[in-house]
Amino acid sequence: MAAAATSYTLSAHSAGSKSHIQSSRFLRLQPVRCSLKTLFTVQTPSLATSSASPDPPPQFVSTTAFGPATIANLGPGFDFLGCAVASLGDTVTVSVNPSAAPGSLSISSITSSLPSSSYSKLSHNPLNNCAGIAALAVMRMLQVRSVGLELKLDKGLPLGSGLGSSAASAAAAAVAVNELFGAPLSLSELVIAGLESEKKVSGYHADNVGPSILGGFLLIRSYDPLELIKLEFPKEKELFFVLVTPEFEAPTKKMRAALPADVPMKDHVRNSSQSAAIVAAVLQGDVTLLGSALSSDFIVEPRRAPLIPGMLAVKKAALEAGATGGTISGAGPTILALTDCQEKGKVIGKRMVDAFLKEAGLAAVVNVSRLDRDGARVVEKTRS
Repeated sequence: MAAAATSYTLSAHSAGSKSHIQSSRFLRLQPVRCSLKTLFTVQTPSLATSSASPDPPPQFVSTTAFGPATIANLGPGFDFLGCAVASLGDTVTVSVNPSAAPGSLSISSITSSLPSSSYSKLSHNPLNNCAGIAALAVMRMLQVRSVGLELKLDKGLPLGSGLGSSAASAAAAAVAVNELFGAPLSLSELVIAGLESEKKVSGYHADNVGPSILGGFLLIRSYDPLELIKLEFPKEKELFFVLVTPEFEAPTKKMRAALPADVPMKDHVRNSSQSAAIVAAVLQGDVTLLGSALSSDFIVEPRRAPLIPGMLAVKKAALEAGATGGTISGAGPTILALTDCQEKGKVIGKRMVDAFLKEAGLAAVVNVSRLDRDGARVVEKTRS
């Protein structure tokens, strides 16, 4: 039986209320030269300083957007490195609901091709749902007061998988609502909307929702003010992510609780150097260096690995099968391996699945995916 939808209405106060996130500058493209590629910096504004005209009329009766899965941390880059992966993700459809109260949002359905246990716990209350929170954030930015909206969420990612499930929902919702009103908001403003969702679910970190919205590899240079730098992996180079997800949930909050409060200086230095190597490897398209660097996490992985049954054996199996590197994807339990060959990726994935079953008695599924360079995007829209 479908759960009853709960709606939330933006009041005049909430439509103009200020977020705790403070930044005075809008999206600015700022070239930073390096030996091989050009980077650009995105500096985000606050919810209260949208560039859009207030309460714009909807341009479509419905829009559907896809938010890609993401890999946070990339090993040593805890909370400041991440990337988007192709093919996997969540889909959100937002529609104008003529019978709804002006300025309101309701979630009418949550569906998935995954087992019901993977998404049945999600709330239909938009205040407690990742997609709903991000959608409401965009509505506040736009000061939507003249129409009510209805949201449908289709989950392509299991919860607690380490693939940015909450961020994919938030990214898709933010893009869908923005497009419904003619896409007046910038990418940086959509990141802020997505972060409103992330901070409630798993903490204030942008290494999932940033890549899901912007695509590609992303470096979070600063959180106060929030400053994101997109790193361009050469288009002529091949890169495949082997993602093996066991039938085991690793809640982000639980995995974050396992982290050390203090870090020895030698481990800080080693992780810093490996994180810098990841940035260099991405810009150069060096999959060997990238794999080696992301395999070298001396702070987070040692604390989280024991919480994922069979993790070390699965990583070892990936390396022995020819992967250039491997680590935990986000908070886990998905284990990531890298290669520059799709066929080799399939072989690596099978070895990793076998290792999960042999060492931990866990069934697992494998996806071999490319880098998603585009980020969250509109896949369908309907005019009246």
